[in-house]
Formats: sequence, C-alpha cells, structure tokens
Amino acid sequence: MEKQSLGFIGGGRITRIFLIAFKKAGVAIDQVRVFDPQASVLAALKNQFPEIVASATDISGAAGAGIVFLAVHPPVMLETLAKINGVLNPDAILISLAPKFTIRKISDGLGGFSQIARINPSASSVIHEGLNPVCFSPSMVEDKREAIIDLMQPLGALPEVDEPKMEAYAMINAMGHTYFWPQILKLKELAIEFGMDEQEAESVITDMLWGTTETLFNSGLTYEEVMDLIPVKPMGEVEETIKGYYTQYLTALFQKIKAT
Repeated sequence: MEKQSLGFIGGGRITRIFLIAFKKAGVAIDQVRVFDPQASVLAALKNQFPEIVASATDISGAAGAGIVFLAVHPPVMLETLAKINGVLNPDAILISLAPKFTIRKISDGLGGFSQIARINPSASSVIHEGLNPVCFSPSMVEDKREAIIDLMQPLGALPEVDEPKMEAYAMINAMGHTYFWPQILKLKELAIEFGMDEQEAESVITDMLWGTTETLFNSGLTYEEVMDLIPVKPMGEVEETIKGYYTQYLTALFQKIKAT
C-alpha cells in the first residue's frame, strides 16, 4: 500500500488503539499528526509514540493529512467540523469514528465535502482481531474506498454495513466487550481458586466461550434445547435480573446515541 499521511482529530483511546495496531502490523505511514486540546492527553500519546507530530493548539496539521480520522465525541462534533471546514485537503479522505452523526450531517457541516466514511471501531483492533464495520459516502470514489480498506485491513474485519445499523454495531460490538470482560476475569479468578493454573484457566475459558456461541447459533437446536443440554444452572435464579439490566441500560443508551 502507498504510504499515507494520517491525521487524528482527538488523541484519546481509539487513536491510541489504532496507532498501536498500525505499528505492530508495520503499516507504511508517511506521517501521523494528532490534534487534541488536552495537552496531558497528547503528552501521554507522544510518550508512547514519539514519532507523531502533536498539537493542542493548531488543528490544521492533523486536518490537512491525506486520511483524517474524526476521533471525537458527538457533543463536540459540530464545533470540530466548523474548525476543520476549509482546512481539509480537497483530495483528503475523512473517516468519522463517532456515533450519532450521519455522513450527510458531517458533509453538511463541511460545506458539502463528500469523501467521507464512518467506521465503528473495536477495541480488539489492538490485537488485529477487531470487527470494524464501515459505511461509505455514496459519492466515495473507488480508489479512496480501497485506500481505507487497505489501511484498516491489519486491524481485523471491515464489513461494509448500511449506515442506519452503525449505532446498533456500537452497542453490541464496540461496547460489547465491557459487558463480558468483568465476568470473564471473575471466572478466571474462580478457576484458579478452584485449582487451575493461570494458563489453564485462560485456555479453558477461551474454548468454553467459543463453544458457547457456536452451540447457541450453529447447533441447529432451539434455545430451549440448548439450555437443556446442561442440567445444572448455577446462575438460573438471577438470569431474568441480568437480562433486565441489558434491556434497561442498553436500550436507554441506544436511544441516546442513535442517528436522527
């Protein structure tokens, strides 16, 4: 792939994840510029990636790159678009990593700039196992589309999805890790307490989780038949409570972030 200059508007978690993944994969990058108004955020990023060019005051460097990532939260999206409007290279590619703001709204905020994609980033990209759904502007030219696919390929899967599904992917895929990490860690702690060593516990839990989804989705059995495969259900008394939490918290957040 031809070397690209990358700009990140926002130097937080997802920027760090992408830079780690690109570096580990040896992605050919001409230069990385990062803008973030918080100097402490940039200092931490610069400490980890001394090769980047970082600024807390001048957005034009990051916004002038060949591929520009909008890594900001929705509440500051409009003001960020206003700041980079007119600074973007007319030949650039803009990739938004934020929920809620559609390609149309982003384009409107940039005076009609059209070479825009949205990606819903996954934390697992840090180990090259991410699921990072993408949608493209209808007017995205083919060579720019291919440039995005080539750049993101080392981070994991990049399925193209319909834009109205992006917020659903955010709730289920991007945030989904956090629903399970605490439970998985607790299982590991208990496995060690019950007599397994650490490596054994991690291996057993990994295989069990893979088998769990495969059995549920690919066994050809109904949910009731799957549940009947195991006679003892230690968490049975709290299943409805746990499912209620999913409905309560995820539905409320989805309503807050979904595009309108």
